[in-house]
Amino acid sequence: MAAKVYFSREITPEKVLELYKMAGKELTGNVAIKLHSGEEGNQNFLKPDFWKPVIDFVGGTVVECNTAYEGQRNTTEKHKALLTRHGWDAYFKVDLMDAEGPDMVLEIPKGKQIQKNYVGKHLADYDSMLVLSHFKGHPMGGYGGALKQLSIGVASSFGKAYIHGAGEPEKIWTADHDAFLESMADAASSVVEYFKGNVIYVNVMKNMSVDCDCCAVAEDPCMKDIGILVSLDPIAIDQACLDLVYAADDPGRDHLIERIESRNGVHTIEAAAALGFGSRKYDLVEV
Repeated sequence: MAAKVYFSREITPEKVLELYKMAGKELTGNVAIKLHSGEEGNQNFLKPDFWKPVIDFVGGTVVECNTAYEGQRNTTEKHKALLTRHGWDAYFKVDLMDAEGPDMVLEIPKGKQIQKNYVGKHLADYDSMLVLSHFKGHPMGGYGGALKQLSIGVASSFGKAYIHGAGEPEKIWTADHDAFLESMADAASSVVEYFKGNVIYVNVMKNMSVDCDCCAVAEDPCMKDIGILVSLDPIAIDQACLDLVYAADDPGRDHLIERIESRNGVHTIEAAAALGFGSRKYDLVEV
């Protein structure tokens, strides 16, 4: 069955909230709001004021986890300081979910590459999740969207290395590439299963660089903004974003497509669809 994906070419904080409401689902209980807080020096990530209306409406807690690479977010102390410098805790409650161990372990019995997902232990404090993704390229995954937020984003620092290494964290940068992409799909499935569908996904196609918000030195955006998408299906929303990039007549699209294709980015979507926690088929409802 095709998933509904709501789409607007107007990119404003107010339009994010409008499309969120169109998803027609109430996020209940304690809501985790997963977003990318931006690496030190990154110029492309979406700032707190952009997300403020939807976060205020939902009333949840902004959640992040430490990274597995050098930078300003790989220790709790540095990461908390950066969250403050970027203004997140001035607006919202903020929770670094893996600020201390031990990690929470989610089982993935049907995982193709990994059977366990190591996530920040504070995930246990939440009943539902709002996934706010900045859609753009990525040096490893080809692109970053909802599936990456669910997998690498929710994983603890150790969990990130575990996914990257396809179950062998010591191979964080050297594992078979498709195995890494499949591990992301496996990890994403475990978070979807954990919340039993109590998740809403927002992808914003703005400031689309070939690089991720995790890059301290990122390329500037290579194509013009496309819009906002909202769905209850993380696979459908990422597929819709890829399709919109391919359909664009922007001269910069080829640079982004080269990044996506050279990293076989679509394989994360293929692997996720094979696990069955969403669909690549969707109805795009333009607002």
